[in-house]
Amino acid sequence: MHTLAQVQSWYADHCNGEWEHAHGVTVESLDNPGWRVRIDLRGTTLERRPFVPIRRPEPDPEWIVCEVLDGRFEGAGGPYMLEEILQRFLQWAGAP
Repeated sequence: MHTLAQVQSWYADHCNGEWEHAHGVTVESLDNPGWRVRIDLRGTTLERRPFVPIRRPEPDPEWIVCEVLDGRFEGAGGPYMLEEILQRFLQWAGAP
């Protein structure tokens, strides 16, 4: 399954009439340039799952940083790293 389809499926699986009103998935651009992804984990089975931070300070444009902070998966990376950020989340989440 395509990365974006898997993220959509993960999101849809957690929409229960309540969760999506306070939580969700955010993808935005950065001005350095790059991407930031925030995925709320509160109320999911991932909320307390350990995550080993990823810090790969490669030269632009291939840097990537992923971690779990305050009940959220947070990923950031260079302008060509959006798919890898999402894939790192999905691998950790155990998505099919």
